[in-house]
Amino acid sequence: MRILVVEDDPDTAEAVAHSLAAAGYIVELEANGEEAWFKGDTEPYAAVVLDLGLPGMDGLSILRKWRQSGQVFPVLILTARGDWHERVEGIDAGADDYLPKPFQMQELIARLRGMVRRSTGQLAPVITIGLLSLDTRQMQVSLEGVPIHLSPQEYRLVSYLMHHAGRVISQLELTEQLYVQDFERDSNAVEVLVGRVRRKLGAGLIQTRRGFGYIIEKAGA
Repeated sequence: MRILVVEDDPDTAEAVAHSLAAAGYIVELEANGEEAWFKGDTEPYAAVVLDLGLPGMDGLSILRKWRQSGQVFPVLILTARGDWHERVEGIDAGADDYLPKPFQMQELIARLRGMVRRSTGQLAPVITIGLLSLDTRQMQVSLEGVPIHLSPQEYRLVSYLMHHAGRVISQLELTEQLYVQDFERDSNAVEVLVGRVRRKLGAGLIQTRRGFGYIIEKAGA
């Protein structure tokens, strides 16, 4: 899943990006408020980590403009520890969660996982569909209780489709959520990736809707 991290402190930004990448996310960094607002308004992100003190445009203004334009992706705001009024303003402006600085990376990742799950209607940390389960905390996919070894890219594919179970996902959306922005977009890349996952999980799990994309059906559908 594609995450936008908006943070003007380079050390914090790099540390967050490294931790989120290790947790299986595709991460983009932005330090300027104006650029961050434009990216969030024009690019499809699964979630945003947003600092409030930014050059160009402050975080609260960015968030308000996103919500006013109809952007619904979950937003985790980062605030100074003592600025409780900023946390209140952030929640009122449309933030989904907040985290005071300094923070532990594992807490940031846990909060982000929870926001992403809730935004797709998944409440439990383990998503189960039929015989397939996805443990979002351990980044582990199991079939009939047996862990299946997946590459990071294969895991991202299964994770995205399971988070959005019951919805047909286009090749373009999968490409945008599974690959870094400068990835050379080979039209066959997603198809090859789906083929590899099918060989590991069975041919019937990921279904093709020709001309539309791919879907993992909800259990009982």
